[in-house]
Amino acid sequence: MLIDVAMSGDRNETKNEDWKTVKYKDLTIEIHHMWGVKTKLIPVITRAIGSIAKSFRKCLSKIPGKQDIQELQKSATLCTARYFGKY
Repeated sequence: MLIDVAMSGDRNETKNEDWKTVKYKDLTIEIHHMWGVKTKLIPVITRAIGSIAKSFRKCLSKIPGKQDIQELQKSATLCTARYFGKY
C-alpha cells in the first residue's frame, strides 16, 4: 500500500488525485513485478486552508487503523513548508 499525503493550494483535489495516480502507476507495477505483492495507491489530498476534499474520508477509510485528520493535515502542512524552505 502506497500512501501519498499532499497539500493542495487550490480546489483541484480531483485533478491532484488523478495526477498522483498517474505519477505512481509505474512504481505500483514495478513493486508488483519485483515482490509479487498487490499494491494499491491511496492519494490523500488536503487543502492549505484546512478544508478537505470530498474523497478525503473515502481514501482514509482504505488505510488500516485509526487516522487523525488534524494530524495528517498538520504533517502535510509542515512537510510542504519545509519543502519550500519556509519552516
